[in-house]
Amino acid sequence: MRKKEKWGVLSLASIPLVMTLGNSMLIPVLPMMEKELEISSFQSSLIITIYSVVAIILIPIAGFLSDRIGRKKVIIPSLIIAAIGGLIAGLASWLFESPYILILIGRLLQGVGAAGASPIVLPLVGDMCKSEKDVNTGLGLIETSNTFGKVLSPILGAILAATIWYMPFFAFPIFCLISILLIQFMVHTPKDNEVDTSEFKYFLKKIKRTLKEEGRWLICIFIVGAICMYILFGMLFFLSSILEDKYGIDGVIKGLILAIPLGALCLASFITGKKLGDDKNAIKWIVFFGFLLDTAAVFAICYTENLYVFLVGLVFCGIGIGIALPSLDALITHGTEKDERGTITSIYSSARFIGVAVGPPVFAILMKLSHDVLFFSVAGISAFAAILVLFFIKPPKRIRTDSLFQKMSK
Repeated sequence: MRKKEKWGVLSLASIPLVMTLGNSMLIPVLPMMEKELEISSFQSSLIITIYSVVAIILIPIAGFLSDRIGRKKVIIPSLIIAAIGGLIAGLASWLFESPYILILIGRLLQGVGAAGASPIVLPLVGDMCKSEKDVNTGLGLIETSNTFGKVLSPILGAILAATIWYMPFFAFPIFCLISILLIQFMVHTPKDNEVDTSEFKYFLKKIKRTLKEEGRWLICIFIVGAICMYILFGMLFFLSSILEDKYGIDGVIKGLILAIPLGALCLASFITGKKLGDDKNAIKWIVFFGFLLDTAAVFAICYTENLYVFLVGLVFCGIGIGIALPSLDALITHGTEKDERGTITSIYSSARFIGVAVGPPVFAILMKLSHDVLFFSVAGISAFAAILVLFFIKPPKRIRTDSLFQKMSK
């Protein structure tokens, strides 16, 4: 990877880092918010949920716009909207006695910003990098940054809230400003990678053709990506709950313990991204191995409630997900054409957000049933993902190079 491309990818990696901090940083602060705002646990959960739900709805629209008008023209305004959302939530918390509704409005705007910035990163890496190996390395860095944000979030959130409980809201616009400057000055999209989708009906026909010809393996990737996030956020929710409720561990110590499996995931993502080749069949087997490791790790946890065994199992589970995520990114980025890549990858990102949103509440319900029911179900869904990868994900050896616009103009 050339120096210019490397700095561009590193700058892009600031986006998933910032957006992850903007959401996950609030998780350890929620109990404090409940006391300060005098709200219920359900109301506090909406502060997290509204961010994800808005993102799920708007991400596909942002992907289409990025294909139509350009990646940076969508990313930078989205980061500005996200920063404004954080500022509204922070000022409301500081200046008003009952700021809850304004906080939700601010969080809604943050979700709008996240929808416009996060999913555009993957196709932009594909646009910028020349070789498949460089794209794979770039995607690995993006997933590593995303995971590093999850590692850092509970620790940083607890530290900021220890000063003033609403300080994480004010920190977010600063992070966004740094990312805006990096994207503006360090990311240069090649002119020959600009996409002409001015004819909307042609664009729709192109997407329709892609889903018709490649829909089976693409939809499977969407499902598998959602399962990855469901398992990850569900398991972290479970660990966070038992640390506080069963062992009385909270604050920075709790954040450090949560960072252990996330650190393993982060390292696995980084190494996998650097080692991925351009053989799509080999990449598929890497994804399969990742879910096989997940299934084995979760299955082992089914038979014990020992915290240390659970942590070890969760570390191996994190490694499996860390192996799978950059590989899935590579498959979907290499397997779609440039002029539809933003839309397809945004649908994939939206599917992942569904996993994020669904994981904690479903785990909360299953936790009330029994330990066995919870972890046997997780092992089962992980095995289901492995089966989908093995039998249904069959990406093309090379993407189509013909242009639908050229065909229709003949």
